[in-house]
Amino acid sequence: MSDNNAYNPIFFDPSEVAAKKCATDPEFKVAYDALEDEFAALAALLDARAHAGLTQAEVASRMGVSQPVLARIESSLGKKDHSPSLNTLRRYANACGMKLVIQMVESNTKKAVKTDQKKGRLTFPT
Repeated sequence: MSDNNAYNPIFFDPSEVAAKKCATDPEFKVAYDALEDEFAALAALLDARAHAGLTQAEVASRMGVSQPVLARIESSLGKKDHSPSLNTLRRYANACGMKLVIQMVESNTKKAVKTDQKKGRLTFPT
C-alpha cells in the first residue's frame, strides 16, 4: 500500500457539529432539543453496555433476543416512531448487571425530583 492510499481517518465530533448548527439555525435547535431525552436514553444504554464490558451479541443473549433485535432497540431511541417499553429497558439493564432507575428533573433547573419511598410521593429539592 503506498502512502497515497494509506488509511487516514478523519475525526468527527457530532456534538460539536450540532452545537454549531444550533447556534446558527433556530429551527435545527428546536428539533435537536426535542430529541434530548432520546439521546440521553441511548447514551445510558450504551454506557451501561460499555461499563459491563459486553457486546451487543452478549447483551442480546442475556435478554433472550438476537443481536439484530438488540441493535434495533438501541437505534430506536434516536427515532420518534418507536421507543422500547419499560420492560425491555428493565431487561436490558438486568442483562448489563444493572437496575433501571427513572428520574424526573425540573426542566428549567435540571434539579432531580426524588421519590419518597416510604410515602410514595415525589419530593422537590429547594
